[in-house]
Amino acid sequence: MTTSAPDSTSYYPSAPTGLVRPGIIAGVVTVAVGVASILLGHFWFAVFFLAGVVLVFINTKLVMRAVENVAAAPDPRKKLLALNSAYRLGAITVLALVAAILVRPDGLGAMFGLAVGQVILVLNTVIPVMKGLRKQP
Repeated sequence: MTTSAPDSTSYYPSAPTGLVRPGIIAGVVTVAVGVASILLGHFWFAVFFLAGVVLVFINTKLVMRAVENVAAAPDPRKKLLALNSAYRLGAITVLALVAAILVRPDGLGAMFGLAVGQVILVLNTVIPVMKGLRKQP
């Protein structure tokens, strides 16, 4: 096992924070899921899937704004940020679960949309960072 020298500085590549590329990828995936679900006779699944993906992107934008506000505060408090995120994620999850339960089976599209949208956002952040870490000496 190797450890870094105490005087060496770690460099972590910056994570992409733009939503354009993940938005395009999510749009392509949503269109593909929409076409497939409509061809299978489940129009509302496509609508709920789109709603789930849109909710993920709205949540991401709100998280970015909340982080900027907390970082700009003279006394940044992480607890406020954590509570804000927990309330928002709870509300989004409850909405998706209500849709999934009340509009069976097509309401499950909201849960799948949330999951796929989140995976796209996470991979958009993780893959470039991992590539940058691999290029380090």
